[in-house]
Amino acid sequence: MLTSPLVAQTIYVGNAAEDGAADNGWLMGHFRPPGDVRHSDDVEIKWGVHAPGDQRARWVAEERRSALVLLVSGRFRIDLPGRSVLLAKQGDYVLFHGVNHSWLAEEASVVLSVRWPSVPGYAVAGRRQ
Repeated sequence: MLTSPLVAQTIYVGNAAEDGAADNGWLMGHFRPPGDVRHSDDVEIKWGVHAPGDQRARWVAEERRSALVLLVSGRFRIDLPGRSVLLAKQGDYVLFHGVNHSWLAEEASVVLSVRWPSVPGYAVAGRRQ
């Protein structure tokens, strides 16, 4: 079956682990080229595959975005000012708005992260996290 050009420009089918491997797990956001169906200024989506001990290089500061982090597998800690949230059971999640944060994979972990809006300026130098 042939796909019309309109459908080809509005539908993308892929594999999160394969598509995200070249970009630290990031599947969708402002950093995708304009014209790519995965380009968005509204939302960012990440399929994060983390080895035990992986951690963010430094805290996110001056956070203005909202985020949802959902545990697919493993044991993953989100550090927030004054508290830490441990995601330990498949489906555990944390949602926060405009809160500085960091994270640590206590075990090999897979997390699905959704952030909005998608704006530049938060990546650690040389690495989009």
